[in-house]
Amino acid sequence: MRAHRLGAALAVALTATLASCASGEPAEAPEAAQSPATAAQGPVKLTYWTWAPNMDKIVEVWNKANPDIQVTVSKQAGGDDAAAKFLTAAKAGNPPDLVQAEYQHLPSFIAADAVADIKAETAAIKGEFTDGLWGLVTLGTEGVYGIPQDSGPMMLFYRKDLFDKYGIDVPKTWQEYAEAARTVRKKDSKVYLGTFSSNDPGAFTGLAQQAGAQWWSISGESWKVNIADEATVKVADYWGGLVKEGVIDDMPYFTPEWNKALNDGKLLTWPSAVWAPGVLSSNAPKGKGKWAVAPLPQWNAGESYSGFWGGSSTAVAAKSPHKAAATRFATWLNTDPQAIDLLVKEAAIYPAATKAQSALGEAPEYFSGQADFWQQAAEVSKGARGFTFGPNVGVAYNAFRDGFGKALQNGTPFSDAVRGMQEATVADMRKAGFQLAS
Repeated sequence: MRAHRLGAALAVALTATLASCASGEPAEAPEAAQSPATAAQGPVKLTYWTWAPNMDKIVEVWNKANPDIQVTVSKQAGGDDAAAKFLTAAKAGNPPDLVQAEYQHLPSFIAADAVADIKAETAAIKGEFTDGLWGLVTLGTEGVYGIPQDSGPMMLFYRKDLFDKYGIDVPKTWQEYAEAARTVRKKDSKVYLGTFSSNDPGAFTGLAQQAGAQWWSISGESWKVNIADEATVKVADYWGGLVKEGVIDDMPYFTPEWNKALNDGKLLTWPSAVWAPGVLSSNAPKGKGKWAVAPLPQWNAGESYSGFWGGSSTAVAAKSPHKAAATRFATWLNTDPQAIDLLVKEAAIYPAATKAQSALGEAPEYFSGQADFWQQAAEVSKGARGFTFGPNVGVAYNAFRDGFGKALQNGTPFSDAVRGMQEATVADMRKAGFQLAS
């Protein structure tokens, strides 16, 4: 899926800072993951469901160094279909030992008792990741259900040459972004600063996270749903106001129309995630060397927050007979320098581990003129806010598409669409039997 892949953009080596840490053999898992109570006994065979490319090459390195724990990769298609397939296998009692799990799908896996709580085994590696990322694999304060693998912190991608042409500065706040949008429209009625996509709830989710939204939370045994919180309504009304004013377009992302607008210089920005270079190089080849990256505009001057669009973790199946061994492998895969180097080179992902992010060197080819591309991404990652996803994200996301699509068609407030998301999500959880806090 596009939200996890950087394609050729991440086909670069980690710098010597990281490479020098790697030994010729995979590092041992942290001590906490090898305690007598959890250490794997005897040779075991593990199955790993993943959609990341070339994962078999990475697993081969592990297998050569760990004859007592052998991992077999089973390539999956990814996305919602892969999540549904895993839940079906878990219910039938024959899941893989490990699964690549998108952050938003983890709560549904947890609700189905399909993934194991590995909090004790991963306590020693928590510091390898930012609090925002670790929060995406943690449900409340009760457990840890995966190890972060890749990340999608959001940034502002913009056409530097056209910013210069129209005499606008890179906006540091969303108020400045709105003013820049108005300026662009006054100077060229065929050009927009950006667009709002009603087809991509993941992008809106990341922008809501940046604003401080907390859509789901857990209080004791009860779920609390607060999708229509103040932060989310603020984001919705902001974009709805710009669309209604006519200074922001409303064409969806990843469509032929959108591709053409990017390629022809008719859209000057894209608030997207770190995987965007791969999309831009494929969809807007004429813009190579003309785009640049900056932090997202902030709601309050001087802040440095972002949100996430995409990313996944490695989870251990609750019914795996080899949980300790599976956790050892997942720990190695996402924290060992050699493994992460392979993830970057072979699987073309933006690693979740903080040190690995800071060690990325050469900028993506499409952004060859911005030598500090990865340094900016690493800095943005530090301030990226996540939140606890609920067990029915699919319902919320479908309600987003329906509600915002109708809002665009009928000219109704975007905040009404957010409230529709809230109502649909709550109704579905009640129907499914979840206990909801008042």
